[in-house]
Amino acid sequence: MLFLHGFPSGAIDAAHIGLDMVGFANRLSTEMGWIALAIRFRGCGTSTGDFSLNGWVEDVQAGLMYMRSLERVDRIWVCGTGTGGSVGLIGAVTDDAVAGVAMLGSPADFNDWAQQPDRLLRHAKDVGAIKSEDFPTDLLGWKAELRAARPTVAAQAFEPRPLLVLHGVVDEVVPQLDARAIADAHSSTDLRLVGGAGHQLRHDPRAVAILLGWLERCRRS
Repeated sequence: MLFLHGFPSGAIDAAHIGLDMVGFANRLSTEMGWIALAIRFRGCGTSTGDFSLNGWVEDVQAGLMYMRSLERVDRIWVCGTGTGGSVGLIGAVTDDAVAGVAMLGSPADFNDWAQQPDRLLRHAKDVGAIKSEDFPTDLLGWKAELRAARPTVAAQAFEPRPLLVLHGVVDEVVPQLDARAIADAHSSTDLRLVGGAGHQLRHDPRAVAILLGWLERCRRS
């Protein structure tokens, strides 16, 4: 299982984003016997580099490549929260070793970012996801990536592999409609809406139980 964190915010900056995913990975490893890896995207934690959407997709692919090199790994599952779920799906589409993807509170597109790329750039610098003064060197290209990334297109291309879309009914960051858009693009999506839950689904015991149950069923299939 490859675990992917979301995009840093004012509440959880780039230095601290993703730390809780390590605990997620440890739980899956100890309770269910999985080989689990939680990565930190470029620009986050101790990872070098600066945030770009394509860069994060490349990080997913690098994580998958590493897991494929492990002797005991034959199938790989991807679980991402927020932006991590969306780029995880995009990065997994072309990798035949990926057996399934779980997305928690993930956006169906990045149109909001694409419409205000300068605001996103300032935010990324404020939270520490972009540290280099001269980044991005290709500003137009960096902005173009935001509109080109299409999780719904990736969902359609991911068929018939299993896809779990988990979303909080009162998610204050990503609208519930995004979950439905992703589900509509993949004919056999397992769409689960968690009543009363917000964006931080990884901290909701009900969402975690749904995820672990889905993984166990998929593993036996």
